[in-house]
Amino acid sequence: MCQARARSRVTRRTIRGGPARLDARNSEMHRPMALDVAVVMDPIGRIKIGKDTSFAMMLEARRRGHRLHYALPGGLSMDGARSMARLAEVEVRDDPADWYSLGPARSRPLAEMDVVLMRTDPPVDVDYLHDTHILSVAQAEGVLVLNDPRGLRDLNEKLGALLFPQCCPPTRVSRDAAELRAFVAEHGEAVLKPLDGMGGRSIFRVRAGDPNLNVILETLTGSGRHLALAQRYLPEIKDGDKRILLVDGEPVPYCLARIPQGDEFRGNLAAGGRGEGRPLSDRDRWIAAQVGPELRRRGMLFVGLDVIGDWLTEVNVTSPTCVRELDAQFGLNIAGQLFDALEARRDSRG
Repeated sequence: MCQARARSRVTRRTIRGGPARLDARNSEMHRPMALDVAVVMDPIGRIKIGKDTSFAMMLEARRRGHRLHYALPGGLSMDGARSMARLAEVEVRDDPADWYSLGPARSRPLAEMDVVLMRTDPPVDVDYLHDTHILSVAQAEGVLVLNDPRGLRDLNEKLGALLFPQCCPPTRVSRDAAELRAFVAEHGEAVLKPLDGMGGRSIFRVRAGDPNLNVILETLTGSGRHLALAQRYLPEIKDGDKRILLVDGEPVPYCLARIPQGDEFRGNLAAGGRGEGRPLSDRDRWIAAQVGPELRRRGMLFVGLDVIGDWLTEVNVTSPTCVRELDAQFGLNIAGQLFDALEARRDSRG
């Protein structure tokens, strides 16, 4: 058993929408327990810290006195029945010129960690799925994994939204180009996209009769080998594609509307969209209330919902973003709320 687990736990009282406070009866007797937190993410040397949500989580972990470990890309492995990772202790600083330093890397059992943050970006390909299987072993060994590895496998970010049809616009998913053409003809205008993209890549806006429609469908489906998604075009996209963050099933009270710029119809920040923070609308809160309990049940502690107008379009579970932007605009500490939830779950395990 690692040293962190041998220490006594601290009872916490969580206040919705704000940071957790130490219970007054225990605050004088105990200090917060230091956790060993491993972060599986894309190369840390390439991130933009002003926009990187994984980095916000790392800063919060260090602020709380937790020990951070960086899993080198491709560093998850198995040693017989034990889950392993090539880990380096990491220090982080909110300094765009010098934001991290790494200690020497070595292979260690993941069971020595208290928490693993799985934060690599899509695509959810074969290599990603294999990593989630290793993380499932770590979970069985007693490690708290964010998000739950089974949920990462089960919840495709495009198809996951369709678990909540009452929240979604008309949608068709098929390999059959004729079915997708019929959907476009029925609705007059649609958005077509692959099931494994991110950042607005390979998303097409098409109209019935578009001379390029056949080649777009041929490309997206790989001539009928791959599923593609067609969704009724929502003109409300001009007002922004809203990112609503859920922490342990509860919505952050503000969203980031990603507004298309110029002649671009996509609002994704990676596609040049402008981020504008807004309070949640009543409809936004209703969607969050429909989705949140089920995702919490599945162990999805940190989720990003994409909402255009009144409609849910995606459920992002792999590496939701926008924490840094919302924190800056509204004086929030979303990573703090997340660590309140993580620490509460660790405490409940004893």
